[in-house]
Amino acid sequence: MPEAITYNGNRNSTPLSAAHHGNNNNSGGTGISGTSGAACEAASLGGFREAVCMNAGRVYDSCSGKDCLEDLRVYLTECGQSIINEGSSVKCRDIDVLHVSMDVEEVPFNAGYYSVDMTFYFLVTLDVYGAGGCAAPQTVQGVAVFDKKVILFGSEGSVRSFRSDCSKLGTACTDMPIAQVQTVDPVCLGLRVCEHPKPECGCESVNFPCEIENLLGGPIVGRGGKYLYLTIGLFTIVSLERDIQMMVPVYDFCIPEKECTTSCSEDPCEMFRKIRFPVSEFFPPKQDCCCN
Repeated sequence: MPEAITYNGNRNSTPLSAAHHGNNNNSGGTGISGTSGAACEAASLGGFREAVCMNAGRVYDSCSGKDCLEDLRVYLTECGQSIINEGSSVKCRDIDVLHVSMDVEEVPFNAGYYSVDMTFYFLVTLDVYGAGGCAAPQTVQGVAVFDKKVILFGSEGSVRSFRSDCSKLGTACTDMPIAQVQTVDPVCLGLRVCEHPKPECGCESVNFPCEIENLLGGPIVGRGGKYLYLTIGLFTIVSLERDIQMMVPVYDFCIPEKECTTSCSEDPCEMFRKIRFPVSEFFPPKQDCCCN
């Protein structure tokens, strides 16, 4: 029998075990027990309505990363490689995190710890000048790859769960923790154009998912006349979480406090007047000076 949990009427209060109150469910209106279901008593005290048990993902461990990735090879399609070979100069316009593949494995002889192997795929947009005798730059897209590995604590568990959305034979949901990666748009720090590949490039064996090649418009080639090496700055947060059952206080339903505005107003100028002036776009924030 799980231990009953008592919550005080104050919204900022913390749960206290029923044993701390002498295991007395009739405490004279001092709170609500998680197993008694006395939601009306909490409502009269101005607190939450009920205590409910819910499934939620609890983060057991996390880490932040600030990586400077030097000389990442930018892989191109055959069409993009020909444009690069003809161009006189190349400039990096934009970098996006296209996809992150993850693999979670237990760390041997270290119970509760897991290794998270991540492969980042970056979509690189380039401006190529002087290709084909054109004065205007031509846009070429390529892809860069980066591997990262971290070790985090994900607790222990030996439970297999079966759910209605994975109820086929042999499709039990394992008790491995779930890895999550958060990142912002990378920062382009430099781009080099080389006539020869780096010795550790490994350009002959290039294997990319079909979805990435379809996005670029063709198969990616390993060798070419010119080779692009990119240096970027990457900020990441990696976390390990597990689905657990926890008891939480419920105050009320999430009812929106504002009405939806429609864009089909009869007076477009009236809609424009309601838009706030973008001050930050005209006056970028300055750096705070921490002077001693």
